[in-house]
Amino acid sequence: MPQTPSPDRPVSAGVLGRRTVRGATALRGRTWRPTPYQVFGALFWLVMTLAFWRIPLCCDAGQHAAVVERLKASLLHPAHSMADLPGAGSPYYGPYAVAQGALARLTGLSGWEVLRLAGPVHLIVLLTGVGRFVRTLTPRPWAPVLAVLFMTLLWGTERVLWSGYLGLMSMTTNLSYPSAFAIGLSFWAWALTSSRASENEAAVRPIGPRGLGGWWGYVGIGVLYGLVLLVHPVTAVSAATGAMAIVAARQRAWRGRVVARWAVAGAAAVAFAASWPYYDVLSLTGDTGMDRMHRRLYEGMAKNSWLALLGAPALWWRARRSARDPLVLMFVLQSLVVAYGWVSGHYTFARALWSVLVALQFALAVELAAPRPWGWRRKVLGWAAVVGACVGFCTVQAGAVVPRSLDPVGFEQPPRWPTYGWAARHIGPGEVVITDGFTASRLIAGYGPNLAAPIWPDPALDERERRRRLTDVRAYLNPGSTRAERTAVARRYHVRWLLLTRDHPVPEEAVVVAWSRRTGEVLARVGPPVTR
Repeated sequence: MPQTPSPDRPVSAGVLGRRTVRGATALRGRTWRPTPYQVFGALFWLVMTLAFWRIPLCCDAGQHAAVVERLKASLLHPAHSMADLPGAGSPYYGPYAVAQGALARLTGLSGWEVLRLAGPVHLIVLLTGVGRFVRTLTPRPWAPVLAVLFMTLLWGTERVLWSGYLGLMSMTTNLSYPSAFAIGLSFWAWALTSSRASENEAAVRPIGPRGLGGWWGYVGIGVLYGLVLLVHPVTAVSAATGAMAIVAARQRAWRGRVVARWAVAGAAAVAFAASWPYYDVLSLTGDTGMDRMHRRLYEGMAKNSWLALLGAPALWWRARRSARDPLVLMFVLQSLVVAYGWVSGHYTFARALWSVLVALQFALAVELAAPRPWGWRRKVLGWAAVVGACVGFCTVQAGAVVPRSLDPVGFEQPPRWPTYGWAARHIGPGEVVITDGFTASRLIAGYGPNLAAPIWPDPALDERERRRRLTDVRAYLNPGSTRAERTAVARRYHVRWLLLTRDHPVPEEAVVVAWSRRTGEVLARVGPPVTR
């Protein structure tokens, strides 16, 4: 019997040869046309990639570049990312960081170069994840487009540059961070969770050992959540909370076999995360080392996110239609996580704010993607969204994508931190530096050197020891310190270099080696030179 081409499988050359006319007609009839989101997503990816690449890496990028450098030096037993100490137990060494370290070892790329390449990759994962998740909420073709617009513009009217914040301005600095990758994976995990939990999905897919419709599909979803947990544990809290909201909204029938499947997914997530050899993710429970620095996110939360409240009417309308709507439940549960962080003093949970706002932003996107004619309420909401997006763009976000040379208004630009290649070329890998500079203390470790006192808490280094080191470094940098006191600190931590701001005097025992024309910072050697 002649073989007929099927739209569900590739067409073989033999079929085309025997059915030339019919095959050509079929090909003409199936001309591919991009969806609005594919066109917009490609343009957004291009613009944001260029915006990301035009800004020098700053802020926490030094920490993540340092992680890659340590893994490049020793993939199996990396040192502490910022100190001359072992790195065992550090949550920075997750699967994704190890993959980046392996790439650096294979290609010879530096940690900074790996981060430059990671930004566009993270953006692809984020955009495709958003598209997949929004399609589980509505088939409206313009909904994902509006979701990305609102997700990046409807924040607040005060700039905040923080890991996990999804505004355009924040993306120019944090797109290369593991948190951006973890958020993209979270959207993918939510999309797959929604598909598995849907009653219609269960009705049309056979339940068997093969394919995503069977038990292995739930194992795969669990592994994906476990990966998010290892890549960025704080984001995993939002991912798991969103999963609970989606399952509660979508899963109507709670038969024994259904409960067993979700139990398998949860067990797979825990097992995958617990089996990671570089650090014990379960030991992070109750860790408070990062809480103090996150309090400022609560204090500025209203100013940083109030524009997202434009999505509240859309979310309220969804709640009136169904109290079990996934975005409604996600908003409620994620809000409880953020509230718990404030009440308990675990201020790190302020990082879950992005998932609270996503529920509002995506509800607004789905509502305004409805076909016309619109009623008066939707028209008012639409105009309010336009005004809000313009306010968000002009007050905070515009400088991210509008270069200074093309800026007729004077939008606030992303930060342009100095680079420290001029100093790093004199410092050997792993040699210890003392610095009094704000930017230097955050970036120099990304070039390979270590700090006498790491600026960030890390479970791999006891917090009491880190604070003791900080105290010793402050004593060293005190203008009233004696040479004997400085020598004792230098010997204790094997200090070889000083990287000092222009206003700090160079100690008498130090030898100036280089200086920066841009910042006036000075690199000075402590002790005799080392032949390398």
